[in-house]
Amino acid sequence: MTETPTTPTTENRPFEADVSRLLHMMVHSVYSDRDVFLRELVSNAADACEKLRYEAIAEPALLGGDAALAITISADPDAKTLAIADNGIGMSRDEMIEALGTIARSGTRGFMDRIATAEGKEGAQLIGQFGVGFYSAFMVASQVEVTSRRAGSDEAWLWSSDGKGAFTVSPVPLEAAPARGTRVVLHLTEEAKSYAERWTLERIVKEQSGHVPVPIHFVEKPGAEAASLSDGGALWTKPKSDISPQDYTDFYRSVAGQYDEPALTVHFRAEGRFEYTALAFIPGARPFDLFDADRKGRIKLYVKRVFITDDAELLPRYLRFVRGVVDSADLPLNVSREMIQDSPLLGAIKKGVTNRIVSELTKLADQDAEAFGKVWENFGAVIKEGLYEDFERREQLLGLARFKTTASGEGTRSLKDYVAGLRENQTAIYTIVGDDAARIAASPHLEGFRARGIEVLLLSDPVDAFWAASGLDYEGKPFKSVTQGAADLGLIPLLDSAAAPAAEAGEEVTAFLAAIKATLGEQVGDVRASDRLTDSAVCLVAAESGPDRQFERMLAAAGRLDSAARPILEVNPRHALIARLAADTDEAAREDVAHLLLDTARVLDGEKPTDAKAFSERLSRLMLRGLGGS
Repeated sequence: MTETPTTPTTENRPFEADVSRLLHMMVHSVYSDRDVFLRELVSNAADACEKLRYEAIAEPALLGGDAALAITISADPDAKTLAIADNGIGMSRDEMIEALGTIARSGTRGFMDRIATAEGKEGAQLIGQFGVGFYSAFMVASQVEVTSRRAGSDEAWLWSSDGKGAFTVSPVPLEAAPARGTRVVLHLTEEAKSYAERWTLERIVKEQSGHVPVPIHFVEKPGAEAASLSDGGALWTKPKSDISPQDYTDFYRSVAGQYDEPALTVHFRAEGRFEYTALAFIPGARPFDLFDADRKGRIKLYVKRVFITDDAELLPRYLRFVRGVVDSADLPLNVSREMIQDSPLLGAIKKGVTNRIVSELTKLADQDAEAFGKVWENFGAVIKEGLYEDFERREQLLGLARFKTTASGEGTRSLKDYVAGLRENQTAIYTIVGDDAARIAASPHLEGFRARGIEVLLLSDPVDAFWAASGLDYEGKPFKSVTQGAADLGLIPLLDSAAAPAAEAGEEVTAFLAAIKATLGEQVGDVRASDRLTDSAVCLVAAESGPDRQFERMLAAAGRLDSAARPILEVNPRHALIARLAADTDEAAREDVAHLLLDTARVLDGEKPTDAKAFSERLSRLMLRGLGGS
């Protein structure tokens, strides 16, 4: 006998821990700008309509007799309720539980910590960026009810919660549900009752959602005629002359989920072999997910105004901060998401859009240094990833790059500026890499370069260790680390204001360096006199071949370094301390001195002595000896 499947009844479920924490922050929100909730719910509704539009390409029956996709906002000021309904794809029971009961996104804990301390518009901006906008409804509602029927299904479901840790899911009669799609009903709190008023809703929609690609209708009160708030026209299809700066800003905010002003807008139509329209924005502030490990972009792909996916790699990953849309006239509407990644047409679009954005950034850098400086401050660390990933555009990216240098003061310098100021006989662009800008600016490795007026790039972003070690050059000048290999500064004259160096090391100092090398043995690759030091006694440098010391540290931290290279200990033969130590012939003291000089160089390099106890004992013995002890 075959059993008849039973329809599930009402089910009570707890939220995931991360959702519960987020809901607590929403319910007890102190954000002054709570308008974000409506933008997020409208955005979700628009996404549902676009998903249906895409799925209906392969299965037209999903549209039934209702092909006009739309969003309807209905207010009931007397009942203090607000409903946002769409006739999009809808949700099944399992989809409802997954979408509204969990957060399926990496970086959740960092987001939670940041949003907990955010205030005002920053908090609202984070909500939109992280994609958890549905839960922002609890900033204004004491109860939220979501009724949904998936396209093509004969079941409808009700999700309900007061935002206090749990939710219920239950079946509802089809006559009580939308014919297709989702309806979200908010039971507004007393302090949020203005969100059921016409002028408030019209203002928010026009400011924040006026350019979603789905028409928005508004019903002022039960029984009232529906009025149009937005026609759902695709902004990117309009002539640029018909679009105001405010229109661009409003669209940017809706597509990016941010509240800032775009720093740069790129809108163009490509014609010829392939036809497509692109509308892209450089944000005015860093998106929350800029440094996510997956490094995914956020450009939406449309085909003839039909949304296809936001997972297509339409830009290289070093431009992942760019937001916007690309609409192709040549891709087939029934293209699968898997086929997209292998499409030669997509490759051509990616190349064209990337070239245009890099070109527009170059133009901005040439025409408005202050505006470009803000872009570089926000995104320079990411753009520099292209220096070792994008060989084709490397020269352009080097031209865009801005650096803190020993000559830049509080500002930055371009490589064009750097090369224009090269010193006599200088044949390389000098760099120093580290994880702290202030510390590397005070590094002893820079002393000989400062004495000669040689500018050095101060590279403190993690990505710098990678591209700087990849053998690049700019206008024929190679990049050379001041902490690697021989400095070779002898041919570059000292500045007039710099003190002339003392006489070169005599036999006594030479013998002292040989003794240090013998004592340290395998701990160092060599011990040699330095021409890069003027004020400090010692420093550590890497060998000419192999990784720079900072790059080596990064590899070790990532577990990708099999064995560390032995550093070279450079000693300043003109330093008074070295001269005094070289004159001391006490063998026992010399052994302590050799190890202390190495540990001193390690400390100057941002490291710790390898053996803290031995370091302390050696230092104590030398101090006691200096005070006349034995």
